[in-house]
Parts: sequence; C-alpha cells; structure tokens
Amino acid sequence: MTSLNKLVSFFIISGFVSEAWCIRCYYCNSENNTACLDVNAYSEDIRSRIVPIVECESAIPNPGGYSFFCRKISQTIFHSHRESDIRVTRGCGWMRHSQPCYRDDNTDHLGISCQCFDDYCNSSDRVDPSTMAIMFCFFAGVLYFWR
Repeated sequence: MTSLNKLVSFFIISGFVSEAWCIRCYYCNSENNTACLDVNAYSEDIRSRIVPIVECESAIPNPGGYSFFCRKISQTIFHSHRESDIRVTRGCGWMRHSQPCYRDDNTDHLGISCQCFDDYCNSSDRVDPSTMAIMFCFFAGVLYFWR
C-alpha cells in the first residue's frame, strides 16, 4: 500500500471516528418548551434559537463508556382529575434497545421511544435513514443469494 493510499485510508477512518464520538441531539421537553412538540414546524434559523442542541459526550456524564445516540420519547400522560397531556422529550441516550422504536404502556402513560444515530436525527417521526439503508442492503443480499 502506497503512502498516499495509507493517508487517504486514515482520513476516511478518521471521519467515521469523529462522527461516532460527537453526536449532536436536540435536547428539550415539551413540558417547559412547546417548540419541542414539533421542532420541524420552525425554520432552521428559529429552531436553532429556541430548541437547545447538545453534544452528548460533553453535556452528559457517560456512565460506563457507552456510545451515545439521540432519542425521542413521545408520551400520553393520563390524569384522573384532568385531560391527558401529550409530552415529547428529546435528548441523548446511552443504553441501546434492540428495536429502533418501542412502546412503553403503563397505567399512567402510553409512550413510544425511538433511538437514532445521526446528528439531529431526533427531530422527526421518521425511521432513521441509516436503519432503512441497512434493511435495504440486507434484503438485497437475501435476494442476491436466493437465486
């Protein structure tokens, strides 16, 4: 391998490493910031001023050296004495679940938690594009070897 090839390989690998160590996520709770309910309802300029963004690795203590990711939790909180609340929490996570999204049904709330692994990916209701790419590659591989 020539020196130029080694240098190019180093920069490519470095790009992946920095991406893995510096994930940025929206960090808010609709209880005290109504913009958190739907951050995409605002232009990028306004959104950057009213919805906080954090670099998870520097904003949150890392309990055990896990890799951070972004998370969005949507909850319907039931109250016996008044109408239910809809609450959205966006932030960082460190304990991965086996599913990209999962339900959390309880007597006092109904929730859906989704995890994603790209900067600002906890802004939407859509499935993480990298998850879709992995699924596409898997099914393409199955079809290729099935023949």
